[in-house]
Amino acid sequence: MKQKQDTLIVTLGRDPHANFGVVNPPVYRASTILHPTVEALRGRKQPYTYGRRGTPTTVALQQTIAGLEGGHNTMLTPSGLSAVTTALLSLLRTGDHLLMTDSVYGPTRHFCETILKRNGIETEYYDPLVGAGIERLMKANTTVVFTESPGSITFEVQDIPAIARVAHAHGAKLVIDNTWASPLYFKPFEHGADVSIQAITKYLCGHSDVMMGAITTNEETWKTALSGHGALGQMAAPDDAYLVLRGIRTLSVRLERHMKTGLTLARWLAARPEVARVIHPALESHSGHAIWKRDFTGASGLFGVVLKPCSDAALAAMLDHLEFFGMGWSWGGFESLIVPQDLAGIRTATPPKLEGPLLRIHAGLEDPDDLIADLDAGFARLNAAGS
Repeated sequence: MKQKQDTLIVTLGRDPHANFGVVNPPVYRASTILHPTVEALRGRKQPYTYGRRGTPTTVALQQTIAGLEGGHNTMLTPSGLSAVTTALLSLLRTGDHLLMTDSVYGPTRHFCETILKRNGIETEYYDPLVGAGIERLMKANTTVVFTESPGSITFEVQDIPAIARVAHAHGAKLVIDNTWASPLYFKPFEHGADVSIQAITKYLCGHSDVMMGAITTNEETWKTALSGHGALGQMAAPDDAYLVLRGIRTLSVRLERHMKTGLTLARWLAARPEVARVIHPALESHSGHAIWKRDFTGASGLFGVVLKPCSDAALAAMLDHLEFFGMGWSWGGFESLIVPQDLAGIRTATPPKLEGPLLRIHAGLEDPDDLIADLDAGFARLNAAGS
């Protein structure tokens, strides 16, 4: 019987009867794994050969993520950034040309400008809204087109199917960072991706206490990516894998709450006199709303707000004394977060045009009325501090 998504979230990666009836996959901590014979040792035919190459706990998580994303298989890394870097190093060679969305996560850009550049790989940044127009940027040596939709900080929605068609016509791989939507709200392989990356530190864990990344690929790309993953010595700890598996079981109900609260806050903020605009793909005012509605089945709790011009002191007065919004460099957990964002130096192909300070907000699982009251008090402090 074909299972629906909410059922898959509960059942994938679990085999109680293989674990003495235990509901959740146990934590297997291992480095050395014994082989019964010389033939088994040399042939590497048994499922587990060495702790770095996987245990029943990590494999359970890999199977769960691959099943939710619709990919061939998944490999784990110690962080979301290491998933990005491992995937790129596995697919790129000296002399290659990489097309990178200009709205990409800042540390990904830093990796391109340092490690990839030192190894003779050219990175060209493109307008995330280019769509099929990316055709004019393709070169004979373009091997990877990297997308992130919605984009980091500024939340541009990319036309992934159109970009994927062009990439494939030129023999290039389409890689997407799918962290914002998670596998619940965007199915990357149905839209042409060859590789999907997630910082499962975020929504899949959901509790702000694990660092981990995932690389899921289609069957054609699997061996190449797995070879690079192994050569770089990447792995994830089984205890952390257990925590992510636990978090995934409630992903559907958590993400629905994040979405509803995020939209409630976004609509309230859009009506505030201090706000120039709200950047949320699920709002009809968003320039990419039509593509989001076509390709996505939901929205997460992460979005942007551009304030009208105000002084640094006024902004600090607003943010410093918020009760329920913490300031920290992550998102996807149960708690609400808010951080000011500076785009200087991290946008080159599409220089930002902002009316005032840019805030990134993550709507947590608190009561929306309390969050609104907190922001309302913050605006009162901002206004009292003056411009």
